[in-house]
Amino acid sequence: MSNTQVDFSITIAIIVVIMHVIYKHTGLIIGLIIFCSVGLIIFTQIQPGKLDAFAQCIAESEAQFYGAFWCQHCENQKALFGKSERLLPYIECSTPDGNNQLPRCTDAGISAYPTWRFSDGSEFIEVLSLEALSEKTGCQIPSPEA
Repeated sequence: MSNTQVDFSITIAIIVVIMHVIYKHTGLIIGLIIFCSVGLIIFTQIQPGKLDAFAQCIAESEAQFYGAFWCQHCENQKALFGKSERLLPYIECSTPDGNNQLPRCTDAGISAYPTWRFSDGSEFIEVLSLEALSEKTGCQIPSPEA
């Protein structure tokens, strides 16, 4: 059984439990409305992203993407991947309050965001296009129809 099938089975089990609790407390009609809404939200979240294989390949290439949650350029980089951003080799550098840098990034010599480091030792402090990431990692960008 694939990870997606396992995730889907777990999701269905959670939905059934949620539906039971909602029905017990709200009644059938309201329960069905809430159930359908929650189900739709969960279902759309477990769908794979169009760039999952590409993002996974980048991670497997030992590339590192350093950033901070408050960094707009980092958000722009992630946005290029849509739902597949969760598979990027992202390393959060900011403390939760946004005022300092975490030791793992200080120790790595990170001074600006986003910073990309690649297995060949090269480093780029900028948003990289999908094409540039493909070139640096050897990972194939999926065709639009895929």
